[in-house]
Amino acid sequence: MTNKELVLHGFREFAAGNLEPLRTLLHEDFVEHVPGNPSGRDAFLDFIAAAPVATATLDLKRVVADDDYVVVHYHMTVPGTPARAVVDIWRFENHRIVEHWDVVQPEVR
Repeated sequence: MTNKELVLHGFREFAAGNLEPLRTLLHEDFVEHVPGNPSGRDAFLDFIAAAPVATATLDLKRVVADDDYVVVHYHMTVPGTPARAVVDIWRFENHRIVEHWDVVQPEVR
């Protein structure tokens, strides 16, 4: 699988409520660059499982891959809150995610 295919598979599984594929996709020493979110695969997955995104509806808009980077743009709707546009940037090494950044803003229509 390409890095883009790996991200698409992980995204679809996560959007369906299944975190387990992310356990093999994320490197155990995964680095999270979003302030307040923990680094490390297990700590990050525990955090995400309890975060509002775990109950959100995720509407994939586009995926762009460039060498070791895959960028995912989607709209996220958490029950009871306005929708947000999200861009995740994932960096890979040997087909495993080693770093993550994101940008989140209110969805503009």
